[in-house]
Amino acid sequence: METLDTLLLSRIQFAANISFHILFPTITIALGWVLFFFRVRFAQTKDDKWMAAYRFWVKVFALSFAMGVVSGITMSFQFGTNWPGFMETVGNIAGPLLAYEVLTAFFLEAVFIGIMLFGFSRVPGWLHMLATFLVAFGTSMSAFWIIVLNSWMHTPQGFEMIDGQAFATDWWAIIFNPSMPYRFAHMMLASFLTVGFLVAGVSAFRWLIGDRSREVRAMLKTGVSIGALLIPVQIFMGDLHGLNTKEYQPAKVAAMEGLWETREGAPLVLFGIPDEEARTNHYALEIPGLASLILTHEWDGELTGLNDFVAEDGSVLHPPVAPVFWSFRVMVGTGVAMLLLSWASVWFMWRRRARHEGRIAGHWLAVEGLPKPILWALVPMAFSGWVATLAGWYTTEIGRQPWLVQGVMTTEMAVADVPAPMVMGTLVTYLAIYAALLFAYIGVIAYLARKAAQGDDGRANDMSHSGKAGVMAINPAE
Repeated sequence: METLDTLLLSRIQFAANISFHILFPTITIALGWVLFFFRVRFAQTKDDKWMAAYRFWVKVFALSFAMGVVSGITMSFQFGTNWPGFMETVGNIAGPLLAYEVLTAFFLEAVFIGIMLFGFSRVPGWLHMLATFLVAFGTSMSAFWIIVLNSWMHTPQGFEMIDGQAFATDWWAIIFNPSMPYRFAHMMLASFLTVGFLVAGVSAFRWLIGDRSREVRAMLKTGVSIGALLIPVQIFMGDLHGLNTKEYQPAKVAAMEGLWETREGAPLVLFGIPDEEARTNHYALEIPGLASLILTHEWDGELTGLNDFVAEDGSVLHPPVAPVFWSFRVMVGTGVAMLLLSWASVWFMWRRRARHEGRIAGHWLAVEGLPKPILWALVPMAFSGWVATLAGWYTTEIGRQPWLVQGVMTTEMAVADVPAPMVMGTLVTYLAIYAALLFAYIGVIAYLARKAAQGDDGRANDMSHSGKAGVMAINPAE
């Protein structure tokens, strides 16, 4: 019984750690590219608003980067303290992939982030722009290698088992395993949507507290445009990812859909309460045939049900249904809210622009056209990308249980033989620290937004050391 308790507590602890950690790479991955966009626009136009936007968001990037590094180190320790069986079994594959992440990505970020943060007035403009690009590229490469490892754990290829250990036979097949392209694209789009709504939400907050600067207008337009443009792409990519998952992890798809019996023309369960003991959904609200249409592109397509993943001895070989079922709906529901809000925002901005074509010539969106209810809605949606990302990761990771590496090793095989009270103690400590850090992180962003709205964001100090370049970068009148 202690082993089971240790397993459950270790799973909760790792879930808490990775849930906290993933919040920050989800921001830095795309925010690096948004900063590069701001930097390029400033170089092209010499318009101060773009550098003002850059200077504000580079602070958020630095804060997020630091939080991600610290929480990532803690998470890596758990491979040894809580899950030694993982590296003992698949370390020959996981180890090199993690090393590639450090060598090709983290070092790249670490080398150039100093120039990116402090070098605008100290190095040539082209070098500062290059440093911003390389940091953005490094964050994407970091995501690439982590997604490669995670995807390989879901759809392992290119290896052989010798004496209980995995040995690589084809690194190309390992890296470009069947689910990697879909998972990587899905994660990158999730990151850009997270940043788009963060930029829009913080900018809306600054607007509501009286900041009508040109930089806020530019940032709000940028954030809303990212959301409106990429949500349809994410929906399309999600469909492709779902089809791939149906092929390689049908039990996960069955849990996502709350489908118990294998059937043709399977309905889409909009709402229900899954009951694993009764093997049914209570109070189900269904749309006939729609699940089959989405997952097979045919109304009468066949989908495999959860009851096909129960062994003759009664052993359950599918993931826990309720967490996967609900987390999937939270992810989709948040995505729908993003779609409606971003499109509504763009529509109001465009309508205002059409009515005042002459006054705002050259701007296809007018921030003044956003009604206050839309602006107020954008503020809490600033962190909606976090909600969608966490819900998606819970769907993905809980959905592969009981496997840690699909078809190779179960989660139970990897857990450390340590006393459950020891795991409980560290878990409580982690949760307390993470709650405090998360509260502080959001508080710092709100503080930076208020400070910038008051025109006191440290620009004067920067300019005193910057010479002509700094004067061009920031105009206090803006």
